Amino acid sequence: MHTTALPLDAYGTAIALAEPFRPATRHAPAGRPADPVREALALLVGDPTAGRAGLRPGVADRLDDAAARRLLRAVLTVRGPDPLPAGAALVLDALLAGERPARGATTGAASLPTLRDTVPGTAYPAADRTALWQGDLTTLAADAVVNAANSALLGCFVPMHPCVDNALHAAAGPRLRADCHTIMSLQGHPEPTGTAKITRGYHLPARYVLHTVGPTVDGPLLPRHEQALAASYRACLDLAAEVDGLRTVAFCGISTGVFGYPREPAARTALDAVADWLDRHPARLDRVVFNAYTDDDRAAYVSALTEGSQPR
Repeated sequence: MHTTALPLDAYGTAIALAEPFRPATRHAPAGRPADPVREALALLVGDPTAGRAGLRPGVADRLDDAAARRLLRAVLTVRGPDPLPAGAALVLDALLAGERPARGATTGAASLPTLRDTVPGTAYPAADRTALWQGDLTTLAADAVVNAANSALLGCFVPMHPCVDNALHAAAGPRLRADCHTIMSLQGHPEPTGTAKITRGYHLPARYVLHTVGPTVDGPLLPRHEQALAASYRACLDLAAEVDGLRTVAFCGISTGVFGYPREPAARTALDAVADWLDRHPARLDRVVFNAYTDDDRAAYVSALTEGSQPR
């Protein structure tokens, strides 16, 4: 069984990692506003996988705007990393660029208050270089955000599934899946647990996405789970350190969703792994952010920081 992950220098050029993403731009036809959702659906209606999401000729005409947008997201979720139909990339760029502000105000990772400021009295050793932020990761302007991926590394294929993998791919656009496919084709085997890959972030406010596969816990929590989770955090930070100019990283709660890792032990492992890495690389990153999406996520971190579960 293969366990070696493809290094950055073996795929970075293939996905043009060093090139800033510049979306294609266009102007609406004279006399009428552009409707990129319906234009995209019209272009994708003949796609071999569109029917699996319910897109067939004439269907979009019977939908209101919100339902049409959900249908487009479903189509993009279920389709593979094949090239888009002619003109579709241009239309989707217009759509996704326009939707980015609508998701809410972008938050700058570098400007977030540190744990030293927000959790007074914490003994966490990296409190002056880390932050806890509750919000939507697709609105955070970090240099890199971390995606909790599966071993195929192609994103979630379940329409509207409430996982971070689905959310990040939907906001970034189909180029993200295409890049992941390029990487996995070069690697030739599933992504091992506890390793990481990096792509551009495309329509996300983050320039990069770090993809890592955390452990799955379907029974008692064991030391091997903790070791694998810590390895995912270290792998993301190690890979981030290879990219020039990457100074801020924001972590989702790796493995705490459908992978079944209990939140509080996951928070303690995350805090430990990040503090240890920052201690060994004191000048490499300006800020590491722990993203809490729900109140329970935030409570797990606060508990680990304040209730006698201080990181080692």
